Amino acid sequence: MKLYEKAPAKINLMLDVLHKRPDGYHEVEMIMTMVDLADRLTISELAGDTIKISSQAGYIPLDEKNLAYQAARKVKEKYHIRQGVHIHIDKKIPVAAGLAGGSSDAAAALRGLDRLWNLHIPHEDMMELGASIGSDVPFCITGGTALATGRGEILTPLQSPPDCWVILAKPPINVSTANVYGRLQADRIAYHPSATNMRAALEQHSFEQICSELGNVLEDVTLSHYPEVRQLKQAMIQLGADGVLMSGSGPTVFGLVSKESKVARIYNGLRGFCHEVYAVRMLT
Repeated sequence: MKLYEKAPAKINLMLDVLHKRPDGYHEVEMIMTMVDLADRLTISELAGDTIKISSQAGYIPLDEKNLAYQAARKVKEKYHIRQGVHIHIDKKIPVAAGLAGGSSDAAAALRGLDRLWNLHIPHEDMMELGASIGSDVPFCITGGTALATGRGEILTPLQSPPDCWVILAKPPINVSTANVYGRLQADRIAYHPSATNMRAALEQHSFEQICSELGNVLEDVTLSHYPEVRQLKQAMIQLGADGVLMSGSGPTVFGLVSKESKVARIYNGLRGFCHEVYAVRMLT
């Protein structure tokens, strides 16, 4: 038997860091939503008590470093499953890009294994399993649009943004989330984006207001260390995207575009800066 799960990418409409916590994590306030760029997982049983990860992409780990592998191991341990499983990841989301590709794969693996083995895992337990793998995994389990607080695992569902085009562009570099947070001086952040204002913009379904409230305190760190990201953001603004922001810790920059007539020009213009450019829809 084979099961299929879709693992969409996320973007941050706003990301604020309030302070560093005693446990070493940062207290965050983020509003995230999903876009229609997705990995696809094929999940099937294997003989023996093994976990096998495969992918057409040659640049992702296929061992215990893979978050989908970790998800399978945790499910097997918690529910005493002795059956083997093969998870094939058809990789479309760029890696180490600020789009939660690995976290979304883990979330899809949890959902798929719950179905494969008829576990009927309670929602709270699945969210707890997800949080033990990574801070973005709980959001990727639920999807939609949400305010994330704590270290990212406490979620409040929000109104989805109005449908629009999202242009994603990733320069040919990888950025470590841990390194970006390590360089962030939370007590010296000059400007904090407002979750309250972004939430109001979503409730009013105002595309213009959403664009004006975009903000990410990690941008200053990443842009200062990776000039390619700064150049990419400036190019996207100059090409006419309505709202432009770096997602997560980067290096992917996204542009929100309301008019389809602009999409091809922005997409083609960005291809001069990097090869990984995607024009997708918001998942609403």
